[in-house]
Amino acid sequence: MKIIKLKFKDRFKYKRKVIIKNLILNIFIGIHNFEKKKKQRVRFNIEINTDPNLKPNNKDFSTILNYEEVINKIKVQVKKKHHELLEDLAENIFKIIFQNRIVRKVNLKIEKLDIIKNSESVGIEFSKSRI
Repeated sequence: MKIIKLKFKDRFKYKRKVIIKNLILNIFIGIHNFEKKKKQRVRFNIEINTDPNLKPNNKDFSTILNYEEVINKIKVQVKKKHHELLEDLAENIFKIIFQNRIVRKVNLKIEKLDIIKNSESVGIEFSKSRI
């Protein structure tokens, strides 16, 4: 007996990503005394991979990730607390983003823009995935 495999032409593999690029906020961050007294410009670049098997549906917003909601939650987080380390801030942002069950992976880059002379920026870059 010969087994015939059918190949479907309309099969795709998806990768969905929400991008927040060059979000700049004035926030309190840092371990030095002068950083605790004056806000700094900090740039956020975030890539959020969502469940590729979930088809976006304009009648069911739980199937998408609302970037405006993510940004607003980040703004609330940085206003309510002084973060001494960028790493601490990053973990708090991960907690916010991963509250949404459709999120699979987050790439996060946070940069202080004005802290080091002769440098455009200094910062950190992290990636975190749901297991």
